[in-house]
Amino acid sequence: MNEKKFNKIFGTVLMTLMAATIVLITLFKARQEDARLAMLIIASFGTLTGFAAALLSANGIIWTFLFGILDVVACAIVTSDNGAWGDFGLHVFYLLPMQFVGIWQWRKRGAKGAKKEVQARRLTWKQRGYIAAGSLAVLAVAYIILLKIQAATIAPGMEVNKAKVFFDAAVLTFNIVGQILMSLAYMEQWVLWNIVNVSNIGLWGIIMITEPQGDYTIVMFIKYCFYLINSINGLRIWLKLSQAPSSHGHCC
Repeated sequence: MNEKKFNKIFGTVLMTLMAATIVLITLFKARQEDARLAMLIIASFGTLTGFAAALLSANGIIWTFLFGILDVVACAIVTSDNGAWGDFGLHVFYLLPMQFVGIWQWRKRGAKGAKKEVQARRLTWKQRGYIAAGSLAVLAVAYIILLKIQAATIAPGMEVNKAKVFFDAAVLTFNIVGQILMSLAYMEQWVLWNIVNVSNIGLWGIIMITEPQGDYTIVMFIKYCFYLINSINGLRIWLKLSQAPSSHGHCC
């Protein structure tokens, strides 16, 4: 079986499993008396469009950004409803405009429709070191800021869930860096997407345990479990895409 055929089958199977799981959970949750149907539908819609974007991105297809726009809007609504303000700000003020930057940059690097993949490239080791150091510095600052925001917004007498704040800060930080690398078609984005997905699993897992009344939290948790599977495969694909002779440039 050749590479493209394997990736197509892999993506189809993952998307089918994701869609079936989300539909079943949505139908089950919708039958509960206290279900907030609108939020449940928005979360489910964002999950499916976002996963379609992730699959297309893993395969270097520019249509990823069109589905990404729908995902970002849905996620912004969900995170604002849940009070994950770092994640909300990330989606509205950064990820949304970056979808359009990505379309512009990928077209410059040869991506066209569904038949022609983007010309992937790799960072130098020096660039990787700078990005790693910068990311850790931003993570520390984001954690401190979000910690103060959470402390100011929770009810008097309640303690701040520091683990939730940490994962929220990690999602914020590595999404910012990962989106830049994605828009510029660098392979290393997939290392960061794996970190983002693990952090999101931690974030929504904590929310699911500590705030079980949320109708859509399990949808978000399952979403990022599927995302993690895809991001691992995405790293495998882009390691090969970035080895092409035309993809060895390191310019920004």
